[in-house]
Amino acid sequence: MLNYRHFAAAAALATLAATARGAVPPAAASIAPFSARYVAQWKSISVGSSDLVLAADGAPGRYVYTWRITARGIFHLIYSHDVVQKSWFRLDADRVLPERYEAEDGSSRMKLDFDWNTARAQGEVSGKPVDLALKAGTQDLMSIQIQVMQDLMRGELPPRFWILDKDQIKDFDYAIEGRSRIRTALGELDTVIVTSRRPDGDRVLRMWFAPSLGYIPVLAERTRGGRLEFTMRIQRLTR
Repeated sequence: MLNYRHFAAAAALATLAATARGAVPPAAASIAPFSARYVAQWKSISVGSSDLVLAADGAPGRYVYTWRITARGIFHLIYSHDVVQKSWFRLDADRVLPERYEAEDGSSRMKLDFDWNTARAQGEVSGKPVDLALKAGTQDLMSIQIQVMQDLMRGELPPRFWILDKDQIKDFDYAIEGRSRIRTALGELDTVIVTSRRPDGDRVLRMWFAPSLGYIPVLAERTRGGRLEFTMRIQRLTR
């Protein structure tokens, strides 16, 4: 099913394994604005598309990251509106510090502000107030993907992240499965395969990051109990 939590969670990815196979060489690079479109498939049927756009946000080191999901076919009967998420964040050296997060899913709304001076996140989720203490390095459902890309570039991705999801801060474990050269709409690409899951959870998000594209994800799959639930494949990329 197309659901902003599902696709956003797919953005929460990866950790370095302590093996040579899982090692990721550091790259002297940083994130850069881009626009990418993906096609979503459910049981090999095209059910929608999603667009990721990373753009500079005025002041140096500040960005806005937007994810728009559009359902198609029979799924459009269920999800007749686009699902939109936005994260405003700043870069502090290699750290991603989210400052504001908003999500819109039909009548459902989420707005959260991050105050790193007080280490609290405050806002509303579906009209209900939220006030949470932030753990060091907490990300939102969008900024986590940028942090993972940054860490993969440096070759120092930590084994766990804390992610603010609605009115909870959840922990996710990560692991690098290896490398693979895959065919994409952009041509054949070498990729690093990473996974994320809740501790002891049976829902696994697996993503293929392309080092040659600045570690932009080019393929994502979600499985539950070993069964494939959905796939997302990159269709085009603009930088």
